[in-house]
Amino acid sequence: MGPRTGYTPPLVSATDGILVTGGAGFVGATLVRRLVASGYPVRVLDNLSTGDAAHLAGVDTELVKGDIRDAAALDDALAGMGSIIHLAAAGSVIGSVQDPGTNFDVNVLGTFRVLDAARRAGVSRVVMASTGGALIGDATPPVSERSLPKPISPYGASKLAGEGYAHAFAKTYGLRTVAIRFGNVYGPWCERKRGVLNVFFESIHAGTPLLVYGDGTASRDYVHVDDISSALQLGLEKDVPGGTVLHAASGVETTVTELADLCRNAAGVPGHPIEYRPKRAGEVGRNFASYDLANKLLGYAPSVAREVGIPRTWKWFQDEVFRD
Repeated sequence: MGPRTGYTPPLVSATDGILVTGGAGFVGATLVRRLVASGYPVRVLDNLSTGDAAHLAGVDTELVKGDIRDAAALDDALAGMGSIIHLAAAGSVIGSVQDPGTNFDVNVLGTFRVLDAARRAGVSRVVMASTGGALIGDATPPVSERSLPKPISPYGASKLAGEGYAHAFAKTYGLRTVAIRFGNVYGPWCERKRGVLNVFFESIHAGTPLLVYGDGTASRDYVHVDDISSALQLGLEKDVPGGTVLHAASGVETTVTELADLCRNAAGVPGHPIEYRPKRAGEVGRNFASYDLANKLLGYAPSVAREVGIPRTWKWFQDEVFRD
């Protein structure tokens, strides 16, 4: 298939099938429900290494077990689909430091396989999950789409490579690609994610100290999964140029110490002990992002404040994870 210079794919419609890679994972569990409720036929491709079929229980979707690195599995999963939302990834910064080879294999080769399968299948558009802080590295916040990427972990580098391939496929083949750079996502169905909020909640439940790596001033942009799912759906539906990159964030800087307080207060144990450990390699110091461009191009704006979302997530952990 040669270059399709000047080709403008049609806007996605509610009759188009959507393939969601990694759709049985944390973000996928909320996103797939949102897409199905909006009337889209949805098929999920997931190797279930970190996802769980139970996350989609009762949802009117088709789950296909397969790996994004398997070109034949991708071709089969794309049959009859008009768009892709690509969530499947090796998502841990620390895991990427410990095993950069696997991180490259899943995130760089896997993303290339998804884009190449989309090209072969004539898919109209691909919306892909990217990252903000890990990709841009240490930079004075708020970061934006104009910030110069300088990743300091293999994970950040792998996401930058994926964005590069998405832009190249947009310009070479006319594929409408949109990369959504996530803040630090939290919310329901996150029990397999090794994010700090999960670890804090587990420590509170177990009665063990909250471990803080560094002096507690490191900061992140915590965004609820409902808002991330909204951004992904808007990226699918809105008419933006191929190769577009956008930040989906809260726009609020939260230090680790502030997060610990929010988690302790949500659980009703404001005095729960905190233990400080040395900072870990590959982790960004300060980070939060501007979502101005996503607001301008997509109409995206966060709707779940951390003071609401974190207590809601604690309740979900109590109901679904800690109930035994």
